Amino acid sequence: MLIIITTLASRINAMFSSLDHDSIMILVAIPCLLLLYFAIKTLKERLFPNPHLPPGSLGWPLVGETLQFLPINLPPEIFVNYRMKKYDSPVFKTSLFGETVAVFVGPAGNKFLFSNENKLVNVWWPTSVKKLMKLSLANVVGDEAKRLRKILMTSVDRDALKSYIDRMDLVAQNHIRTRWEGKQQVKVHPTANLYTFELSCRLFASIDDPIHISKLAHHFDIFLKGVIHFPIYIPGTTFYRASKSGDALKEEIRLVARQRRAALDKKMESHRKDLLSHLLVTADESGKLLSESEIVDNMLMLLFVSHETTTSAMTCVIKYLAEMPEVYEMVLREQLDIAKSKEAGELLKWEDIQKMKYSWRVVSEVLRMIPPISGTFRQAIVDFTYAGYTIPKGWKLYWSPNTTTKDPAHFPNAEDFDPSRYEGAGPAPYTHVPFGGGPRMCLGYEYVRPKILVFLHNIVKRFKWDLLIPDEKVPYNPLPAPSHGLPIRIRPHQSSA
Repeated sequence: MLIIITTLASRINAMFSSLDHDSIMILVAIPCLLLLYFAIKTLKERLFPNPHLPPGSLGWPLVGETLQFLPINLPPEIFVNYRMKKYDSPVFKTSLFGETVAVFVGPAGNKFLFSNENKLVNVWWPTSVKKLMKLSLANVVGDEAKRLRKILMTSVDRDALKSYIDRMDLVAQNHIRTRWEGKQQVKVHPTANLYTFELSCRLFASIDDPIHISKLAHHFDIFLKGVIHFPIYIPGTTFYRASKSGDALKEEIRLVARQRRAALDKKMESHRKDLLSHLLVTADESGKLLSESEIVDNMLMLLFVSHETTTSAMTCVIKYLAEMPEVYEMVLREQLDIAKSKEAGELLKWEDIQKMKYSWRVVSEVLRMIPPISGTFRQAIVDFTYAGYTIPKGWKLYWSPNTTTKDPAHFPNAEDFDPSRYEGAGPAPYTHVPFGGGPRMCLGYEYVRPKILVFLHNIVKRFKWDLLIPDEKVPYNPLPAPSHGLPIRIRPHQSSA
C-alpha cells in the first residue's frame, strides 16, 4: 500500500511539474469556482426562499433531508405525513439525493402527476437507478419510452398472462412441496422471495436449473439493497456491491440471451412463450429490434419490479390472514370451492383467477395498509403552477400512495382492515394507487395479480398458520419487509381436522 501511495504521489507531482504557473492556477480555480457557485446557490435557496415556491425546508446542504427520508426502522409515511400537517399544503418542497423536490400529496396531486406525463413532467429516478439500469424503461422518456413500453407490455399484458397461469400453478406446487410441506415453521419473507424470483426466472427466461436460479438469486439480493441508495462507488459501500452484483446479473442474462438468439436463428427450438424470446424477436413500428444492452437492462428492470413488490405483498397477506381468522376462513372457502371444481391434477386456468374475487379484495386491502412501494419520482420539464405555487423546470417531483391510503377522508376507519371497501365501485379515483397510474403505471401490475392469487390458492388450501412474533414490525428498506422475516408455525389441514 505504501508503494502505491508513493507511486501515485510521484506521478501527481510529475504532472504538476510539467505545467506552467497559469495552467496550475486554472486547474485549481475551476473546481473552486464550481464549489463556490453551488455553495452560493444553496445558501440563496435556504436564506432567501422564493415566496411563490411551495412551503418546506431544504435541510442541510448537499444531503438535504435524505437521511430523514430513508429511515430504516420507521414507516415511510412518517416523513410525508409530518410535513403535510406542518405545512398544511397540497405540495411542499424538500431536498433529496442532492435534488430539490416538490412532494405532491392527496388524490389531486396523484391525478395531476399521472395525467401530465410528457406534458409537464416525465419520469425521474435517483442516480443509483440510472447507473444500475441504464437503458431500461425506468430511464427513458418521451417517444423512446412509448416505443419501449409498447414492446414490453405485449409480453406482460392480460392476453400473455393467460398462457402463464398453468406454469405459475406448477411452480407454486413445487415450491410448497420443497419449502413448506413437512415443516413446522417457515420464515415467510425469505421463502416467498425464493418463490417469486424462481417464478420470474422461469416465466421470463425459461431458466429452470435450481443451481442457476440460486446463483442469480444471490446476486439479486445484493443488487436490491443498492437500487435506491447513495451512488458512492467505493469498495465496501452498498452501492458498490450492488453495482458488482448488477454486472454479474447482466452477464448471466446476456449469456442466456445469446444462446437463445442462436437457437432461434438456427430454428433449433420452437419460439418459447417467455419475455426473453419476445424481446429478441419483436421489432418496433419502424422494424428496429432492441439492442442486446436494451434487452439485458429491461430484463433486469422487470425482475426488479415484478419480484420484490410481489414478495412484499405475499408476505403481508400471510401476516394479515394470521391476524384475522374470520378473513382467512372466507378466503379458504372461496379457494376450496375453486379446488373442488377441478379434476384431480388439473391446473388452474385464467377463468379460475377471475373467480377469486374476495381473495383479491383481501389482497387490495393489504396493499392499502402496507403499500408495496413508498412512492416514485417525476421531473418538471417546464415551469408550471400547481395549487397556486410555482414549480420550476428541473425540479424533481415525488408522490406517495401513503398520502391517501390512511386518510379517513378517503377511507373511513382507515386503521381497520376491511376488504368490503373494494365492493362495487371501490375507492374513489386516485386514492388507492399501490402501483402508480397513468402512462408510467407499474408494468408488472397485471402480472402481480395472478402471481399472488395462484400462490394464495395453493397455500390456503393446504395450511393454516400462526405468527411466532405477533407484533413484528414491517419497515421499508426500500420496500416493506418484516424485520425478522415473518416466522410462522404452519399446520396442514388434515392434521388439524
